[in-house]
Amino acid sequence: MPHQAENFRKMILTLNDDVRVILIKLADRLHNMQTMESMQEDKQTKIASETLYIYAPLAHRLGLYNIKTKLEDLGLKYTEPRVYNDIVSKIKETKEEQDAYISAISEVLKKSLDQEGIDYIIKGRPKSIYSIRRKMLAQNVSFDEVYDKFALRIVYKSNPHDEKFLAWKIYSIVTDHYRPSPSRLRDWISSPKSTGYEALHITVMGPKGRWVEIQVRSERMDEIAEKGYAAHYKYKNGATEESGLDIWLNLLKEALESSETNAVDFVEDFKMNLYSKEIFVFTPKGEIKSLPKGATSLDFAFSIHSEIGVKTRGTRVNGKLVPLNTELKSGDQIEVITSLNQKPTANWLDYVTTSRAKNKIRNILNENTKKIAEEGKELLTRKLRHLKVTVNEQVINELVNFFSLKTSLDLYYRMGIGSIENQQLKDYAAQKSNTLMNFFKSKIKRSPTTSNPDIHKPSLSKNYDLLVFGVDQDKLDYKLSSCCNPIPGDEVFGFVTINEGIKVHKKDCPNAISMQSNYAYRIILAKWIDSTQQEFKAVLNITGMDTIGLTNKLTKVISNNMNVNIQSISLSGEAGIFKGKVAVIVQNNNILNKMIENIKKIDGVDKVTRVYKN
Repeated sequence: MPHQAENFRKMILTLNDDVRVILIKLADRLHNMQTMESMQEDKQTKIASETLYIYAPLAHRLGLYNIKTKLEDLGLKYTEPRVYNDIVSKIKETKEEQDAYISAISEVLKKSLDQEGIDYIIKGRPKSIYSIRRKMLAQNVSFDEVYDKFALRIVYKSNPHDEKFLAWKIYSIVTDHYRPSPSRLRDWISSPKSTGYEALHITVMGPKGRWVEIQVRSERMDEIAEKGYAAHYKYKNGATEESGLDIWLNLLKEALESSETNAVDFVEDFKMNLYSKEIFVFTPKGEIKSLPKGATSLDFAFSIHSEIGVKTRGTRVNGKLVPLNTELKSGDQIEVITSLNQKPTANWLDYVTTSRAKNKIRNILNENTKKIAEEGKELLTRKLRHLKVTVNEQVINELVNFFSLKTSLDLYYRMGIGSIENQQLKDYAAQKSNTLMNFFKSKIKRSPTTSNPDIHKPSLSKNYDLLVFGVDQDKLDYKLSSCCNPIPGDEVFGFVTINEGIKVHKKDCPNAISMQSNYAYRIILAKWIDSTQQEFKAVLNITGMDTIGLTNKLTKVISNNMNVNIQSISLSGEAGIFKGKVAVIVQNNNILNKMIENIKKIDGVDKVTRVYKN
């Protein structure tokens, strides 16, 4: 069990006792992030990855948005320094223009707000560096194409009775001057976030055809937004109703008490429920419930009560019978149909997204699995004894590897359900004394961290010393990861897997933060040192306006790039829009980037993005 994930679990367990412990840990982590300029690069990356992986989401869930933003920006600074510095420099370049733009909008709104006698202040607020980077990745756009890089915040004074009325009055004043985007209105005053956050978010079309987000909050809402639940409890005035934090802590306590998953799975589930956006749905009686975005109708059943969840036979959404894995949308009304004879199946784990539902399903499945595994263990012992094989720890480990399983429990369970045949056990016994033992000796001799001999064959010929590892720049066997498809020239790192040797990932791989947080001891430095003689495949998605002869122009531009070959090309057009997919063979990412820039210059081409997973 990874040491770091277990540390995370222990930290999360302290929430069960006193949430103030986490506040202290968050403050300590922020101080660490602000003072690690002189640390070694690998330590900076490890600490920053942990911060983005667990601490920033935790600050978000507790409503500590100032701390969350600082942790995220510093995390990006040390995990992707080149990207961070690039965004910082571009923000500085455009600051004067943005300040003037915000000032122009503010002046227009001030006149109307003053006429209505509203007591307020207007603040200009740039989006955080991390949130700009997230938008660039999510929308496949450049810095210049992120349309809402800043926001206006109107903070008004009000007594509790008039808060909601004044918020909508300000909304009316704003939309008198600027046309709003109906799809971008966020009303977190009528239905506050479970973090306690309350505000109106209005996205309007400002001068020069640019979208601007305007946030409307009372002073009370603003303090809660800035200081989280510490401020929320200040304003409760001894009220007894459960807050979103109270409900979340109760769910957390339930998960902590019932979870039997390993540390990494536990932390992954916990993290997922920290950062998830929210939807609001209704019970058949009209009661409103908050669920994370992406939650299914089966998640809803478990959110009502675990016993209802495990007995769920079917679900109706808005009166229509739907599959259990139907993703819910805000405003849906869900009815759960139960049956006393219903039991969870392994497929249910694919139907749910919330940790509460997953933990309950896993626990029930584990109970059944353990019973079957106990029977399987007895059966396996008897059959091996008949084959003159004495059961011990070494034999069990050999069998786990022989059947390509992960644990002895998997072995016993498969034996219990009858998926392991007698002939397979005979095959194992026959080669135990020669072939299999030679395999294990070879495996131990070559690498204590791997179990498959094929991984020692380099994915690239040894004639090409493309990658070196560690401080001493050793030449080791490796595989290129399929989750991000690195090519020579990409910034990469090595990850020592259990069964597949060293896997090479891009530094901005979607899985990088999780690996560097939970398995820092398996990360090794990696660096490309030669990429002139080996070819790699890269896939590009191209979109734009359909024009005559586009295919010819595209193939001509690619062909004119030296050392680039087209493997495949497909274009489709519909109603004046084209979408294309081009697979090319290149030597390194410098050649690829040059080619992408040339493709972007073709008349009609709008976007060119590299596909990292084929």
